[in-house]
Amino acid sequence: MNIIIYKIEHFMHEDDQLDSEREICQKYDVSRTTVRQALDELEKKKYIYKVQGKGNFIAPKIVAQDLIKVSSFTDEMNKLGKKPASKLLAFEIIEPDHKIMNKLNLKKDSLVFKIIRLRLADDIPHIYEISYLPYDRFEGLTRELLGENPMYEVLKNNFKIKISSAEEILESILINKLEGIYLSIPQGNPALKIERITYDNDTVIEYTISIARADKFKYRVHLKS
Repeated sequence: MNIIIYKIEHFMHEDDQLDSEREICQKYDVSRTTVRQALDELEKKKYIYKVQGKGNFIAPKIVAQDLIKVSSFTDEMNKLGKKPASKLLAFEIIEPDHKIMNKLNLKKDSLVFKIIRLRLADDIPHIYEISYLPYDRFEGLTRELLGENPMYEVLKNNFKIKISSAEEILESILINKLEGIYLSIPQGNPALKIERITYDNDTVIEYTISIARADKFKYRVHLKS
């Protein structure tokens, strides 16, 4: 099985078809039973997926994001060798409700930017994302800036933001109709809802709600005794 894993990780691409069971038996001089057990194990570990009557195929890579460091979608996709992209669906200045005001530590009568984006990797929708930014801190932010560059890059280069930490709350949900349309999956499919509050030192600079496809993401937690 290690030989097959090495081949998958170094020489094959998503949705490539593996050799047939018979071909693997002949190539590595092993029994059909051994090959089937190995393929079953590869499927459990998400290296491959099976299509009845057609064979075994290389599974899409799932984003395994660590919960011990702040990272962006763009950075994570680049690490996986995928092409990240964002579609700006909405950009407006609004009066926040009490929840948004509390999340961003804003005073009464403050304004916020509301930014809705669809995050893609290799042209496949991964995340439907709604971000709220304090207007006073990012006055001068425009649709054009966000349409051409990753948001964190814009905040860093144009507004001298240095992200120091973030808090995230993860929740398993079933997506609604609108989210399903944008994520190209049926309404009611499972997804991860991720609420993030991002800080520059002790100042809150962002509150974001992300709806991530459950078939594209998993989160890894590092624990120490």
